[in-house]
Amino acid sequence: MKTNRRNFLLGSAAFGAAGLGTFPHIWSKNSGLARAAGGQIKVGVLFSLTGTTAIIEESLNKATIMAIEEINAAGGVNGMEIVPVVEDPASDPATFAEKARKLVLQDKCVSVFGSYTSASRKAVLPVFEKRDNLYWYPTLYEGRECSKNVIYTGAVPNQQQDEFVPWLVKNFGKRWYLIGSNYIYPKEENNYCKKLLAELGAEVVHEEYVPLGHSEFSSVINKLKAEKPDVIFSTVVGDSVVALHRQYHAAGLDPEKMPMASLTTSENEVAAMGGAAAAGHFTSAPYFMVWDSPENQKFVEAYKSRWGGDKVTHFVSEPSYFQVHLFKQAVEKLSPDDIDPTTIREAVKGEQFNAPQGLVKIEGENLHTWLRPKIGQCKSDGQFEILQQSADWLEPIPYKAYDGQVCTADGLKSS
Repeated sequence: MKTNRRNFLLGSAAFGAAGLGTFPHIWSKNSGLARAAGGQIKVGVLFSLTGTTAIIEESLNKATIMAIEEINAAGGVNGMEIVPVVEDPASDPATFAEKARKLVLQDKCVSVFGSYTSASRKAVLPVFEKRDNLYWYPTLYEGRECSKNVIYTGAVPNQQQDEFVPWLVKNFGKRWYLIGSNYIYPKEENNYCKKLLAELGAEVVHEEYVPLGHSEFSSVINKLKAEKPDVIFSTVVGDSVVALHRQYHAAGLDPEKMPMASLTTSENEVAAMGGAAAAGHFTSAPYFMVWDSPENQKFVEAYKSRWGGDKVTHFVSEPSYFQVHLFKQAVEKLSPDDIDPTTIREAVKGEQFNAPQGLVKIEGENLHTWLRPKIGQCKSDGQFEILQQSADWLEPIPYKAYDGQVCTADGLKSS
């Protein structure tokens, strides 16, 4: 299944990589960038089409490609066509780094859109910082990063948890079980969650992490039966989300008494596990497919039309889509001779876009995004009912878990 999809998506953009040299690239006015040659702007698309996180990343690829196609169909960027160079890093951080080097050095892309896990973002970060290129990262993540070479369009902990955790404590109770995949994102999110729980007088009865791709949760289910927590706080990702939910459901556990509250379970994972296994559980995110707005209706209809009526949109595919439009708006402010990663970075600061979730904005100080958090409960039809939404968009504070540290345009500062 994934082989055919991979070949199709790679084939749709492979022409953009033809005929390029392999020497290290230095940004300069006369460097022969593909950005202006033949009226084209070359960008990289770096999402896994195979491996354990392909269940989510292939949809990020689709949303990115769709946005590029929309922009090109409407005349491009000041008449220039965006040409995507698609690579498959196969859910492996080392391969992410290898492919990122190719996109920056060989393909000479002025920006790269990519990554789902923080492990893969951390793997490519040295490439973009060393070469002063620009990486657009659409995924909710743990914060605690302050780079001039990443545009962060996903939620940080304060945007997902500041309203979600108090709401769960109020409605379900103070005994929490924390389970996540074993890498940096779940551990940092749980650190922030524990800080909020302590402020609310709540407690963590158990905390554990499972390997990426883990699929056997019988021991976890037994612990849940024994501990009987009020809330199961899940930061499990990829295929493991499907396995955890199915085994929870098969064990006869009751979401009305012991719900899973997730930062990482979207419509995409729900479609894979089935509505019955997801029903009754909660997710906090800036975007849900059911959100009622003209912009979201257009987005959902276009996505289904392009990729199939059975496809779903979700809280990572949506920023994958809108960040390409923010890229376009930034590049439109530049003359063809001035298009490079550093000028794009400066041009995108403060840019706003009326995204499917609502109006979003790139914060000039830290290159993160003002977003609109919501709390949803999954229904048996695989969609979410939105129970609560923020009164306004919420400022991104990537170091909120770390008192005295602030990400600014001049780097990390002590406050």
